[in-house]
Amino acid sequence: MKEDNCLHAALICLGMLYYSHAITAEKLNHPRPSLHGHHEKGKEGQVLHRSKRGWVWNQFFVIEEYTGPDPVLVGRLHSDIDSGDGNIKYILSGEGAGIIFVIDDKSGNIHATKTLDREERAQYTLTAQAVDRNTNRPLEPPSEFIVKVQDINDNPPEFLHENYHANVPERSNVGTSVIQVTASDADDPTYGNSAKLVYSILEGQPYFSVEAQTGIIRTALPNMDREAKEEYHVVIQAKDMGGHMGGLSGTTKVTITLTDVNDNPPKFPQSVYQMSVSEAAVPGEEVGRVKAKDPDIGENGLVAYSIIDGDGMDMFEITTDYETQEGVVKLKKRLDFETKKSYSLKVEAANVHIDPKFISNGPFKDTVTVKISVEDADEPPVFLKPSYIFEVQENAASGTVVGKVHAKDPDAANSAIRYSIDRHTDLERYFIINAEDGNIKTIKALDREEIAWHNISVFAVEVHKQHQEAKVPVAIKVVDVNDNAPKFAAAYEAFVCENARSNQQFITISADDKDDSANGPRFIFSLPPEIIHNPNFTLRDNRDNTASVLVRREGFSRQKQDLYLLPIVISDGGLPPMSSTNTLTIRVCGCDSNGSLLSCNAEAYILNAGLSTGALIAILACIVILLVIVVLFVTLKRQKKEPLIVFEEEDVRENIITYDDEGGGEEDTEAFDIATLQNPDGINGFIPRKDIKPEYQYMPRPGLRPAPNSVDVDDFINTRIQEADNDPTAPPYDSIQIYGYEGRGSVAGSLSSLESATTDSDLDYDYLQNWGPRFKKLADLYGSKDTFDDDS
Repeated sequence: MKEDNCLHAALICLGMLYYSHAITAEKLNHPRPSLHGHHEKGKEGQVLHRSKRGWVWNQFFVIEEYTGPDPVLVGRLHSDIDSGDGNIKYILSGEGAGIIFVIDDKSGNIHATKTLDREERAQYTLTAQAVDRNTNRPLEPPSEFIVKVQDINDNPPEFLHENYHANVPERSNVGTSVIQVTASDADDPTYGNSAKLVYSILEGQPYFSVEAQTGIIRTALPNMDREAKEEYHVVIQAKDMGGHMGGLSGTTKVTITLTDVNDNPPKFPQSVYQMSVSEAAVPGEEVGRVKAKDPDIGENGLVAYSIIDGDGMDMFEITTDYETQEGVVKLKKRLDFETKKSYSLKVEAANVHIDPKFISNGPFKDTVTVKISVEDADEPPVFLKPSYIFEVQENAASGTVVGKVHAKDPDAANSAIRYSIDRHTDLERYFIINAEDGNIKTIKALDREEIAWHNISVFAVEVHKQHQEAKVPVAIKVVDVNDNAPKFAAAYEAFVCENARSNQQFITISADDKDDSANGPRFIFSLPPEIIHNPNFTLRDNRDNTASVLVRREGFSRQKQDLYLLPIVISDGGLPPMSSTNTLTIRVCGCDSNGSLLSCNAEAYILNAGLSTGALIAILACIVILLVIVVLFVTLKRQKKEPLIVFEEEDVRENIITYDDEGGGEEDTEAFDIATLQNPDGINGFIPRKDIKPEYQYMPRPGLRPAPNSVDVDDFINTRIQEADNDPTAPPYDSIQIYGYEGRGSVAGSLSSLESATTDSDLDYDYLQNWGPRFKKLADLYGSKDTFDDDS
């Protein structure tokens, strides 16, 4: 209680101080109104009197979080017209009036009845008014005032985030900014030090520090190495009251990660690498791998490999595998164990990205020696050339040498070699090879005009190791020999007009030679010596491998001779030259005055001894008429092949009549009309036959025809039998055979159920007794055996 009284006294003193400050401000800003009213002139010269009010404020502030036993006195309202006789009543309205703030209507004292929190609400706006206690008439106009909640340090600082994450490059200078952390205090920053914050570091020393006023975290040690320690955990504290004792505080955690920089060069873990490769390895094959270690990560740890020296620079190459950061040594050219058995390489590993800030830590590269030994392998024979080209003249005699291939064993053993021809490439067997020395010879004559080039393959195998073989292509060119005489380039057939003029050209011919161009053109055309003075035609060589045929005389006649054969000699330009005699067929034709061809038919001048065109047309017409008659005859013959007996579609015997009523047994003579079985055609006559014409019309006897409504089946059947027997126009065969009895003596026995009652059947038909009176007759016929025995 003493502590509360002391706090209450302190608050009252504080209130008095604010009161004095308020009074001073009121006097300076708003002169105190006089207790006396002043006069104002009305509209009609009437003097109006208005009393002026004056408020006296004891206190404008209230301290938050007050927990004393009595309500806190906020202030006092007082009017100048209040003489203290109790006739004036003070009324309070506005925010929190009557709930948080109450007023003594006599004295005007205002008290706070609840604990206030400035962080929830910093001030309240209230309205005060003085009224007559008896009449509630306002004595003064309402006056508005503000009650401010005075702050105390009741809120600790809070950081924006519970955890912070930051990065800083490794080896950063001291004082490098890492991150700024910020805390806030809900207390009033304009009053006292309740919201004045000071930052300090609790964990993370001596690596980092924090600025007390700004919260900026900075590096505190130089050359922090990521490879030594990558992550740091720092705890920062924010304390109010300027960091003095009694202030409230809050903390946050900051995780700081050192990011990598290229501050480490690559290093090989060993100075020499030993590798081996077979001499049979093909170029591009991997020989081995080397790796330089770089503790940096990302692009700072990328390493590129290269060969900078060594006697194997031409035989090997190195590439970089960026996934594994290894240098891959590969074969560049084929190796030969017998030529060189080992190689040495100097390989360099260097960083791809170098940071200029740390160039002094360099050089950022390292070298290593790679020694590669070549292993001997059993190699196949090797031909001295990758391919061979030979020439041989066509028509050369069998056994002519074409050329020689040679292969050797590259191994130190130098085994003997045997040769053979791949017969898949020489199906016609034009060539043979000596298995010992590789000489290729012909075994049959070659014709360049058939095959100008022969492409064969030759195998070479070791004598003692047949699985080791080599193959080489051999191209053989057949050299041309002038062994083909030139001939006409086409099958020429010339035409000459009867009215042709002398020396008139009527055809130009050319020649063709199967031999090579060296033994072909130029062609020479001439007539044989025996007809060089041919009276009808002459030949002119155009000296361009063509020749023109000309008419030597005029006046050709088809009646005298319509065909001429002109031999022509053609010689080629080969050594020695070859020639051939070709025959040109020349026909004599009729032409008009312009030389246009009309007809080459010699029969056109013969008298018309044959048939005319009209006669030919008549003959063709007769042939067509005969063909039409034959077709009609065949069609009529086919139409006569129809059924012998015509049955009309309306024959009732071919219809199916459905009855859905049940018969009454043998005694029922009314259920079925037997007349429906009668043939309507048979009543008035007979069934006609199409293929036999009846000699006379048979009329059935009236006495033998049953009445249409007769129900005697036996009479009906007998009548039909007699009609069939006595009808001479009936067909000699019947399609329906009627039997009035049932056959006997069958091994299978009778299929009829009519006699089942007299057999020794084991079937039990007693259930028929339960089917009612309609089935009584059946029950009697198919009764049990005991019943029959009793009746007997």
